[in-house]
Amino acid sequence: MLTLRNVLLVNAVSSGATGLLLVLFSGFFAGLFGIESVSPFLETGIFLLAFAGFVFYEGRSSHTNASRIRLIITLDTLWVVVSILLLVLQPVAITLIGNVFIAAVALWVAAMAFLQFRGLKQITA
Repeated sequence: MLTLRNVLLVNAVSSGATGLLLVLFSGFFAGLFGIESVSPFLETGIFLLAFAGFVFYEGRSSHTNASRIRLIITLDTLWVVVSILLLVLQPVAITLIGNVFIAAVALWVAAMAFLQFRGLKQITA
């Protein structure tokens, strides 16, 4: 069942797994994206691990804090917007596979934001 709590936990697990992969294999992803520096991948991975912890905490909380859920939705939405800007503006040269990864993750995050918004709306209505 797609409850807000379940969506938050799925978001936490997927964000945490992505963050861990980016931290552990930042060099691999830098090569895959055609980027010389591992820093963007390492820093994004660290952010995702912290974000995953926050989302997991909210997903396991017995009390729904609407303002924190809205923050999670806002952060997910910002991720999607920045991803679209990266794809459209191409401020750095990224490989085709890198662009596909960015688009796929943006779609996933957009789905998480939508489902969280819908779940929050249901419990606050």
